[in-house]
Amino acid sequence: MGMMSENPRFPWQGGLRFASHGPLAARAARPRNVALVGFGTVGRSVARILSSAPSPSNEAQTASLGTPPRLHLTHIINRDVERKRVDWLSSHIRWTDNFEDALDDSVDIVVELVGGLEPAREWVRRALLAGKSVVTANKQLIAHHGAELLELARRQGCQLAFGASVAGGVPVVSGLQEGLAGDRLYKVCGILNGTCNYILSKIEGGGIGFAEALGEAQQLGYAESDPTDDVEGFDARAKLAILARVGLNCEVSPGDIACRSIASLEAVDFLYARDLGCTIRQISCAELKDGKLFASVQPALVPLASPLARVQGSQNLVMVTGEFGGETVFSGHGAGGDPTAVAVVSDLMAIAEGRMNGWHSAPAQKVPVSSEFSSPHHLRFTVSDRPGIIAAVSGILAKHGISIEAVLQKPGYPKSRLPFVMTLEECPNSLLERALGELRGLDFLVEPILSLPLLR
Repeated sequence: MGMMSENPRFPWQGGLRFASHGPLAARAARPRNVALVGFGTVGRSVARILSSAPSPSNEAQTASLGTPPRLHLTHIINRDVERKRVDWLSSHIRWTDNFEDALDDSVDIVVELVGGLEPAREWVRRALLAGKSVVTANKQLIAHHGAELLELARRQGCQLAFGASVAGGVPVVSGLQEGLAGDRLYKVCGILNGTCNYILSKIEGGGIGFAEALGEAQQLGYAESDPTDDVEGFDARAKLAILARVGLNCEVSPGDIACRSIASLEAVDFLYARDLGCTIRQISCAELKDGKLFASVQPALVPLASPLARVQGSQNLVMVTGEFGGETVFSGHGAGGDPTAVAVVSDLMAIAEGRMNGWHSAPAQKVPVSSEFSSPHHLRFTVSDRPGIIAAVSGILAKHGISIEAVLQKPGYPKSRLPFVMTLEECPNSLLERALGELRGLDFLVEPILSLPLLR
């Protein structure tokens, strides 16, 4: 097992200290002026961190502390900007709703926190063309347009930093770009969506239904009013596409990564999983093998001994496997304004101190993407009970060459809605899908069949 990397939640308490790095720090001593585009939850946290730093005007004080000035927030850009104004920021900051102000000659770095694909893509492109480095937390932008924007940054001699786009305050992107750059990585696997993990943890711990767990997540602000991107896996697959590019040097479109919803999971599924020595988590995995990228986002059974099984609430965990360094684990808070802001400011500091100058690697390679894999599987059937059900199911599975390992049935459920589980020996998921197509036509089913792979 590799090193566990976990950020404290409020590392700037007591004053943000920008570490000195010898001659490199001396070359970068001039304050870098920052334009913040987007003043929502993350933007406010970024502004708070930057405003807690030593004043760039007091160079004697900061030099005595060993903390040369680095970052100076000069512009905040947001629509309806007047309603966003706060009294805890310097009166010297310019508040505006005009993005053109971010292209002012006085601005060195633009922070994009508006989210979505447009106008974010156009704004980031224009900032780079104007010679500004850019920091963004926009996972969809980087997943869909990262290749072209990184190439533009290379041509313009600028930096495009996106450490906050994956796993919030967990430094997995910088860890892959810098800390593990000497290894040949071939696998990235983890829990990339804190909303889904919170929902699954609540179902598991409280024995409640999916709808109730989702409602609680929405009340606490962990889930959006429209949770589709999280629940269906779209958010996690965008993050997985970014990690595949950064860690595995594979250029992949998010739409090429298969993903499945967690919405069909129920409390009974966790009871059966526990009987098998497992729990259930939404797992994002990309593995490079024989020139092909095998990638998927889906709920899966995870052995209780796995680090993935111990991730609770809204936390994230990423496991990276390399040819020489083996497995390294990154874990921490993956959502929320403060952890994400920590990642944004960390990227700003890396740019200001010149530590990102060597991070422009060659463009990632396009490789074929497949969701085909072989594993043991877990099938949950909910049926109107009658004789011959097991025989009918096993007959169809046998016809497709799939072997049953065990059948589990818990007492106490009504015969009109009886859940039972079959565990299957290892088989390709494409073969199982053909069998499931036939099984779905059985007339005793009262709910769709739930199929989950079992991670080993």
